[in-house]
Amino acid sequence: MSKNVMGLITMCRRAGKLSLGLDMAKEACKNGSACGCVAASDLSPKSLKELKFVCNRYDVPLYALGLTMDEVWTELGKRAGIMAVNDKGFWKALTKTLQPIEIDENEFYSI
Repeated sequence: MSKNVMGLITMCRRAGKLSLGLDMAKEACKNGSACGCVAASDLSPKSLKELKFVCNRYDVPLYALGLTMDEVWTELGKRAGIMAVNDKGFWKALTKTLQPIEIDENEFYSI
């Protein structure tokens, strides 16, 4: 599974349809170019919470990549735990093998 996923991610990056890192992913969600976001398995809880908030706010699906940041680094040459896919075809192919991350709106707001 991970070989196929990283192959798609690599092709997506070469096509210029991948936003790496939290800030670039947030911007892609905000401007509407992100079809979906993926998060590495060893992403910090704080970064994951912020990504969930952004994805929920802009109605962007969020999936678990199932790979660590170091595994992404090995394949892409850049260490990233958050990626936004900006192409519908690549996103459709990725979602066939990845698991969605549930977003609960209540975790963003405390009483």
